[in-house]
Amino acid sequence: MTQPRTLALVLNRSRATRAATMISGVLLGLALLTGCSSDSGSTDCSLDACTVTFNRGVGASAKVLGIEAKLLAADGDKVTIEVAGEQLSLTVGQPATQVGGLAVSLDKLTDSQVVVKIARN
Repeated sequence: MTQPRTLALVLNRSRATRAATMISGVLLGLALLTGCSSDSGSTDCSLDACTVTFNRGVGASAKVLGIEAKLLAADGDKVTIEVAGEQLSLTVGQPATQVGGLAVSLDKLTDSQVVVKIARN
């Protein structure tokens, strides 16, 4: 014969389930944040897009959304970057270039910084 469920038993399971869900969410968030890094600049990532701010200079790189992005050259209003192994030439205001399931665009170019947006399609 089984015992009837009591309200306390149901509430205790509910708290345990909520705690496990919260811990899983925190761990997933930390895992996603550690997936973005930059050697010489900064990254700002969400689940499906990253803004990468490179310090202007050849050799700057960042790892975002499971790929590596490298700044190869910056000349005038044009930059050359390598994203997921493919070289791209971008200018500010140009529509996003598609590469490997990603949309890549140049948001801003200054004397000291190159700001690139990389988003999943």
